[in-house]
Amino acid sequence: MIDKDQWRTWIAKIGIVGFLFFLIKGLLWLLVPTMIAMGFFKSC
Repeated sequence: MIDKDQWRTWIAKIGIVGFLFFLIKGLLWLLVPTMIAMGFFKSC
């Protein structure tokens, strides 16, 4: 069985990974429309 210290370590790791995932996702939601508006992605 997992003791309290190991449990807290796993929860902390999941929390850090989750935070980084949503941070990067949020930055991409801002970056991609900005790049489209500035003309980085030109259609043929």
